[in-house]
Amino acid sequence: MFYVTFLQILRNFASLCGMMGKKGDERMVEKALTNKKIALCASRKIEEMSTLITKQGGIPLSRPAQGTMFFNEELKQQLYRILNEQNDWFIFTTGIGVDTLMKKADEWGIGEKFLQAIRQAHVAVRGYKTTNVLRTYGISPHITAEDGTTQGLVHALKAVEWTDKRVVVQLYGDSAPSLQQFLVKQGALYKEVWPYLHTPPTPDVMKQLVDEIISRSVQAVCFTSAIQVRFFFSFVNEWGYIREIKRAFGDNVVAVAVGKVTKEALHEEGIARVIAPDHERMGAMIVELAQYFDKQ
Repeated sequence: MFYVTFLQILRNFASLCGMMGKKGDERMVEKALTNKKIALCASRKIEEMSTLITKQGGIPLSRPAQGTMFFNEELKQQLYRILNEQNDWFIFTTGIGVDTLMKKADEWGIGEKFLQAIRQAHVAVRGYKTTNVLRTYGISPHITAEDGTTQGLVHALKAVEWTDKRVVVQLYGDSAPSLQQFLVKQGALYKEVWPYLHTPPTPDVMKQLVDEIISRSVQAVCFTSAIQVRFFFSFVNEWGYIREIKRAFGDNVVAVAVGKVTKEALHEEGIARVIAPDHERMGAMIVELAQYFDKQ
C-alpha cells in the first residue's frame, strides 16, 4: 500500500517538473528544490522523504526532534491483563502503535488471542494510517476520525453510550487527557496501553538545527508530528533562542507541517507562516513545499 502511495507521489513530482518546464528554457533544467537544504525533524521514513527531496534537487538533512522508546515487560503485562478481561471497545490512535502491539503479541505467543479479543469488541480509530494497518489484520473499525486528530476522535465517539463500557485505549507516545476525560466523564471504565513513549531529542542535534535556522543555512524545516514541535520549541525557549527562531521562520526559513495538528502546534508557538498539504501525507508535504518554492 505504501509502495502504491509512493508511486503516486513520484507521479505528482513528474507533473510538477512538467509544469516547471513550461515556464521557459532556463527553468526547464531547474528543479523546485535545487540547492535548498531541507531539515527533516522526523525519526521515521527519512529515506522516503529524502528521496523525494533529492529528486527535486534538494539536500535533505536528518535532524530528528524526537526519540521513541518501545516498552517490553510493561507492555507484556498490559496485554496479558487485557486478555484476562472482557473488553467492549478498543480505541487505536496510531498505525505504528497497532503494528507494535500485534508484533509483540505474536512474539509472546498471544497474537491470535489478542486479535480475537479485538474482533469480539467494537473498534474506533484515529486517522487513515491506523485504519490501514488494522485492515491488514482483517479488522475494520466501527468509528473513524478521518481528520487524524484527537479532537475529531472525541467528536466521533459522542454518538456512543459509554456508561460501564470497558475501554482499552492505545496511546501514541504521549498522554491524551482530552480523550481520557471524555470517556471517564461519560462513565466508561478506562484502561491505557502504551506500546511506546516519545522521548526528547539529542540536545546536540537540536543545537545544530537551531544554528542552521538562525544562520539561514537551511531553507525549510519539516515537522511530521506535534510532539516534534513541542520538543523543539521547548529546547528553543529553554536556551533563549525563541526571538531569533521566530525571526528566521518569518523571513528566509520556511516551516513545514505534515498536516493540520502539526500546523496548529506551530501556530501555537507563534509561527505564522506554515506550509502544509491538504491531506496528511509525508510525501504530500514535500510536494507542497516544492510547489511553494516553485511559485517564489
